[in-house]
Amino acid sequence: MAYPDELLSEGEEVRVHSHPHGKMLIGPVIVLAVVLGGGGWLAVLADGLDQPWRKVALIAIGGLALVLVLWGVLPACVRWRTTHFIVTTERLIVREGVIKRTGIDIPMARISSVQFRHSVIDRMFGCGTLSIESASDEPVTFDDIPRVEWVHNEIYQQVGHEPSDHDYLTERE
Repeated sequence: MAYPDELLSEGEEVRVHSHPHGKMLIGPVIVLAVVLGGGGWLAVLADGLDQPWRKVALIAIGGLALVLVLWGVLPACVRWRTTHFIVTTERLIVREGVIKRTGIDIPMARISSVQFRHSVIDRMFGCGTLSIESASDEPVTFDDIPRVEWVHNEIYQQVGHEPSDHDYLTERE
């Protein structure tokens, strides 16, 4: 999904547009599997009962499963889908949220330092954390950026620097 052209200034091009890495959805997928597996198992057990409250038990199991999915799975999926990390030729843009929408824009000219770090797990998934320092602000950190080293290099190219060895911060676990 491309960033809307009407929100870009004249001559501005999108260089990177991504959502957080899909690893942030591992927990919700596990919750979904447990809810569906456990709910299915309980439903089979309840369905085998010759009790007058069997239908009530099935409805209760289904209702509980629905609540757990709406509470434990849906918000993470919506958060992932509505979070955008964009690098253009003129600025870095981050947008998050549906109901409460937040965003940050950092002009490329104000970026003074870009660092990335990724643990062993992050390297296995192909993502990491990106820290951006601008001229007058505290560093801003963005987690679960896919292909973080490539994004780091792309930002440096847009800023007009070539990355050097001291710009890489690698965290080993």
